[in-house]
Amino acid sequence: MADDTPKTHDLDDLLAVMARLRDPDTGCPWDVRQSFETIAPYTIEEAYEVADAIAREDTDGLKDELGDLLLQVVYHAQMASEDERFVFADVVDAITRKMIRRHPHVFEDASRREEFVTTDLWDRIKAEEKAERGDHADAKSVLADVPVGLPGLTRAVKLQKRAAKVGFDWPDLVPVLAKVDEELAELKEVLAADHGTASKARAAEEFGDLLFVMANVARHLGVDPEAALRGANAKFVRRFESIEAALASQGRGPEDATLEEMDALWDAAKTPEKKG
Repeated sequence: MADDTPKTHDLDDLLAVMARLRDPDTGCPWDVRQSFETIAPYTIEEAYEVADAIAREDTDGLKDELGDLLLQVVYHAQMASEDERFVFADVVDAITRKMIRRHPHVFEDASRREEFVTTDLWDRIKAEEKAERGDHADAKSVLADVPVGLPGLTRAVKLQKRAAKVGFDWPDLVPVLAKVDEELAELKEVLAADHGTASKARAAEEFGDLLFVMANVARHLGVDPEAALRGANAKFVRRFESIEAALASQGRGPEDATLEEMDALWDAAKTPEKKG
């Protein structure tokens, strides 16, 4: 009797599929014309979709999204192999070596567990790796290798952490909150001025300063600002959908309601959340 059980594919199958898609003669025309630069935005997008599945506690969705993210790694490795730069196995080898090297308390000497937890052992090992690669030769700043492509709030926190390591930091949250008040006052001052092109540019600058210091508040609180903002976004969606549902029960939509009516429904949606 024939076995009708569907084949379970493995990583080798995925690598073969990617190679087939990129074949210049028999592959997919869209995949063939892609490059590192054109695929990079999809890589970032897939990472966010993984985070979204986690936030929604969607385990099935997480499985799919992790697959999509894995495809991005395979995609970049395939393109690199075509240029004879490296292959997927090199990626696996590099990250495996890195994890072993950065966890000496696990793979070498268990007595270093306390050192890993209470000191900057991880960062020291990273610095040693950079020195071995010669990365320090071109670095002009402790901030030099913070990726510019990171989301703005995430990069702000990383920049602030780097500066803090060399002593450029406030000792606690109090002066940071004072800086928030200062930046907000500067933004209000610009908004109170004439609204020409120059003032709009200045307003954008002051708004950026305010966001930067808010990222610093998050860092001092030990809060991930991107995660906090995602939570605020989700809260807004939840409460606005509550407004839509309440209006729909009356045979209306938001466009049929006044701002005062929607504000009242917003407050009604907030109440059970705050009690909870």
